[in-house]
Amino acid sequence: MAEFILEIGTEEMPARFVPKLAGELKAAFVKLLDEAMVENGGVETYASPRRITAHVAGIAAAQRREEETVTGPPVRIAYDEDGNLTKAGAGFAKTQGVAEDGLYTLTTDKGEYLAANKVVGGGRTADILPGICLKSIDALSFPKKMRWGGYDFAFGRPIRWLLALFDDDVVEFSVENLTSGRETRGHRVMGPGPFSVAGAKEYFSVIREDGKVVIDPEERKKTIVAEGDRLAKELGGEIVWVDGLLDEVANLVEYPKPLIGDIAPLYLELPREVLLTSMQSHQKSFGVQGADGKLMPHFLTTLNLEPKDVALVKKGWERVLKARLEDARFFWEADCKVDFKVWLEKLEHVVFLGPLGSVGDKSRRMEALCSKLAETLGESKSILPGEIEKYGRAGRLAKADLVSEMVIEFDSLQGKMGGIYAERAGKGEIVSRGIYEQYLPAGPDTPVPASLAGALVSMADKADTMAGCFGLGKVPTGANDPYALRRCALGIARIIMEHDLTLDLAEFLGWAQAAYAKDIKWKVGQEESLEKLLDFFGQRLRALFTGQGFGTRVVDAAIGAGFNDIRTLKARLEALSEFSREQDFEQAVLTFKRAANIIRKQGDEAGQPLTGSYDPDLFEDGHETDFGNSLEAMAPRFDELWENSDFAGLLALLRELRPSVDGFFDNVMVMCDDPNVRLNRLNLLKALVDRLGRLADFNALQV
Repeated sequence: MAEFILEIGTEEMPARFVPKLAGELKAAFVKLLDEAMVENGGVETYASPRRITAHVAGIAAAQRREEETVTGPPVRIAYDEDGNLTKAGAGFAKTQGVAEDGLYTLTTDKGEYLAANKVVGGGRTADILPGICLKSIDALSFPKKMRWGGYDFAFGRPIRWLLALFDDDVVEFSVENLTSGRETRGHRVMGPGPFSVAGAKEYFSVIREDGKVVIDPEERKKTIVAEGDRLAKELGGEIVWVDGLLDEVANLVEYPKPLIGDIAPLYLELPREVLLTSMQSHQKSFGVQGADGKLMPHFLTTLNLEPKDVALVKKGWERVLKARLEDARFFWEADCKVDFKVWLEKLEHVVFLGPLGSVGDKSRRMEALCSKLAETLGESKSILPGEIEKYGRAGRLAKADLVSEMVIEFDSLQGKMGGIYAERAGKGEIVSRGIYEQYLPAGPDTPVPASLAGALVSMADKADTMAGCFGLGKVPTGANDPYALRRCALGIARIIMEHDLTLDLAEFLGWAQAAYAKDIKWKVGQEESLEKLLDFFGQRLRALFTGQGFGTRVVDAAIGAGFNDIRTLKARLEALSEFSREQDFEQAVLTFKRAANIIRKQGDEAGQPLTGSYDPDLFEDGHETDFGNSLEAMAPRFDELWENSDFAGLLALLRELRPSVDGFFDNVMVMCDDPNVRLNRLNLLKALVDRLGRLADFNALQV
């Protein structure tokens, strides 16, 4: 087996581009090698700011050979009356590269056709690789592409060199004015090159030893973490690692060199969040904390070279960070002198969204919603009557920090600074935590608010935005979701489930609609808007649960039974999912689905509405009596299990009931001639279906 290496050398790529490029290059190479029938031992790819590399440690020297049958025109067209090949037959033979004696007749269901056995593959891998390299480069995608030098080719950043080696031989191909060769470049400062690479086996040693490049991003991360931990330990502390920032830093450098810098102790008076934001967002650096969890007057940054004068470089980083911290200190001191009333007044002049008024209007709606939520959940969540006003206050003050000096400068701190300022002003834990956590969850993988106050403020904020946008007809379409309404819906659903909130979803969204002023000119009627909101929630819940691995039909069945009580939805779904793996699942579904179908199809013909109330005196058959008695005996147990949210027990109860239902269907004619008996039997089934419908939509459980 041979060895192959491809390196695409570029100007420095943005860090966010780098990880995706390695994955895309690997996927493209694996697919193209497979399609080309070139056997290999696997493809590994690496990416750094200045290069994307594909490495195939073991690759066959030639394509795999395979024989395949190729059919041509029908025999009646391929041969003339004298048995000689027609133009169609001769053309087929020429196209396939076979002699006339290599053709034969293939009999199929559609008739007899001219056919030939053709050997494919067997070509030299070295001849195939140029095309694979070009297609792989074309397969790489970027958020934005650029052109350079008057060329038509577009890429994430200008390509400066191409290296492609098949063992010791160059795989030659061209991209605009660049032709691949055996030259590579190293680190821009520590090993600029160019360096000639004798063969694929020598590539990695040349890159590391001569070029001073750590090509593997995972190795760069490990180097940063190991050296950072060592340096922090010498100071008696530990690094405040952030995974996302670590990934970004590892993709900003090719030769990671962690360095500890110092800050003046007076800056430790700033809130932890402010210090870390200044370090992380602006300087791509990490904080250092002591054993007590408090920040120390140090930070960790990562250089992209081995400096000749470490002290000079360290001083430069400290000077830049000091300027940011001085700004933060100024904003902090200024904000601490301002009363919340001043900020609330300023919110009246900040537009929320077109016709929906100011952010001040939104904060009053949030106050009303938070109070209503606290009042409704008071008993189940042990909220004292005197605390309800505090939850409302949290909603009213939630957006105040948007006009603070700190948040205007450091917008990622919105909410957090409001909570800190509220705590400093003595507003109490309910208010401060509610404000601090209001923007959680920020995405599918981020946590929901830890406190109940944060949960209610977050829900109020999201519901207010959703109600307003849907009322204005601003519904997400396709990938377009400028107001993050999908995230809002998922956030509300996750909060309800994870905080175990007993809340009627439709009623809650109705409160959000009612909180708006009466003079707003809606583009969509409130009833229609609420209907669309609920449908939207159903779609998001379906996406959430299918994304968690639940079967599509099980999810549809659980949601089809209703999702107003989101708290119990997942428990129902888990019980249904477990039930779907039982041996008698399919037969049980058919039985209960049959009952639901009869009610749906025959209910309108009953002559009067079906109520689910039946008269045992009208039972005419023993099987009918058994079914009625079983249903009657089950009712109190069903209600008790439902009250305790024991959905696995409820499905087990239905399993007990199924034999009497099967006996009823096998021996009793529901649509009999006697109208009173017929109506009674339909109501008997209606009583069953009403209980089933609370658990699942059995029609969705198609088998």
